[in-house]
Amino acid sequence: QDQLMESGGDSVQSGGSLRLSCVASGSTYSNYCMGWFRQAPGKERERVAAIDTADITKFAESVLGRFTISRDVAMGTVSLRMNDLRPEDTATYYCAAGQGITWWSLLRANDYEYWGQGTHVTVYS
Repeated sequence: QDQLMESGGDSVQSGGSLRLSCVASGSTYSNYCMGWFRQAPGKERERVAAIDTADITKFAESVLGRFTISRDVAMGTVSLRMNDLRPEDTATYYCAAGQGITWWSLLRANDYEYWGQGTHVTVYS
């Protein structure tokens, strides 16, 4: 059974950093694009970052320059490094995996097949 499990969520002061991790099991995720999305209470799900099978990355404008995404194919993990966190980054962060996603669609949540349960990030000022 395919599973994605996120970890690393925490409460952090504005300006701080966090590293989220997602472990994939059950499939050969080297063939999958991996993405991070987030959802704050009362708001719609929002794109964050994604990485394709060639390790090409894409970021939402709101996190560009502050967040980085990387993957370790051998370990089946994808990480999201978040720097200079702001209160508006507070949300539940979800890891997602999908196949056959073009670079243009990397940040489209509907193109992802598998989703984790999420890990919560709180940024306080």
